[in-house]
Amino acid sequence: MAKKEEKKAVLESAEVIQEKIEGFEHWIEQNPKIIIGIVAAIVLAVGGYFGWNHYISSQENEAQKEMFQAIRYFEADSLNLALNGDGNNLGFKQIIDEFSITPAANLANFYAGMIHLKQGKYALAIYYLEDYKANDLLIQPRAYSLIGDAYMEQNDYENASKWYNKAASYKATKEFTPSYLMKAALAYEKLNQKEKAIEVYQKLIDNYWESGEIQNAKKYKARLESNS
Repeated sequence: MAKKEEKKAVLESAEVIQEKIEGFEHWIEQNPKIIIGIVAAIVLAVGGYFGWNHYISSQENEAQKEMFQAIRYFEADSLNLALNGDGNNLGFKQIIDEFSITPAANLANFYAGMIHLKQGKYALAIYYLEDYKANDLLIQPRAYSLIGDAYMEQNDYENASKWYNKAASYKATKEFTPSYLMKAALAYEKLNQKEKAIEVYQKLIDNYWESGEIQNAKKYKARLESNS
């Protein structure tokens, strides 16, 4: 009890507080280099943060300008020009290499993956599509589905089913998820895993009854059940 009272007295003593302040001031006077170092570190950290953000912003603006022509080539089905550039404008591969820290380069991975998939270069398609990382409703699950397509084309139905399910379970939407479920069910059929295929068809029927895929899901499910 006496110790608590003594502690309280010390805390409430203006003289003690003043002594501590004076002691701190004395320490500052004796250690100016440390103080300068601390202040300099804070200034550098703040300046570095804003400088880095400015650098990223300028890199992103430049990458987007370069991507404009690459996307036009892609839309015109000039896939090699879209991927490798035309000598004056960068292609998706150069944008990925030169602006790797930007969102534009991230999106370029998606385009590069689609191009390689169209060209039948499935390993490269998977490589680029797996590097695409986003948090959107449309493109990210589409990338997962395209990876599934690449595995499907290589008759790797196990991995195809995994990626289709990943696409279907990622932020599900009534517009796109049913098609991913149909692909997953097909991959299970290719694996002769009828029960899993039936389960996926049923999931589509139960949860996406307004989908354009509903009739096919019912038909394929009935076919599998009749052959069981």
